[in-house]
Amino acid sequence: MKYLERGGYQAQPLMRLTLGLAIGLLSLFWVTNLVLFVSRLGFTPASVAAYYVGSEADFRAPRTAGAMLEVTHAHLPMMALVMLLLTHLLIFAPYSRRTRILVIVGAFLSAALDEGAGWLVRFVHPGFAIVKLAAFVSLQGILAFLLVGLALFLRWGSRPQSEFQIQGPRVKSGSDLEP
Repeated sequence: MKYLERGGYQAQPLMRLTLGLAIGLLSLFWVTNLVLFVSRLGFTPASVAAYYVGSEADFRAPRTAGAMLEVTHAHLPMMALVMLLLTHLLIFAPYSRRTRILVIVGAFLSAALDEGAGWLVRFVHPGFAIVKLAAFVSLQGILAFLLVGLALFLRWGSRPQSEFQIQGPRVKSGSDLEP
């Protein structure tokens, strides 16, 4: 990570390649996430509620707790890793400390709320469908910000990190420690 912090990744073509390909694959994940959501759940509170609680008119059965648990079981660790990767890279980008904290907290909260809101719709009240929509839009927005921002930082961040105007304390380690 010292390469990102000091801007040395520009001289490391394999690091740039690895980060660029990861951002590319995660961008495809973003697109497929949007397509799957819209095609399965729709984009209205009524269609989201119908997806979870079922619809006699569409001959759609309610989602079972077991099926939802399987989805949640797979999504939680995957979203944790995606958020960890993207927000960890964000730490080195030239944003204010406040912006980085807000994006990091927002990313994890929107991911958790996106997962939990489906449970609320199904087992508490269909009115929580609006929360599901808001959480999804928030998650997609934050992911887009992270992906685009990090891609731009990777592409045009040719200056060492010390030249960026970043507020807030930095953690120093190894040879960075002052005597």
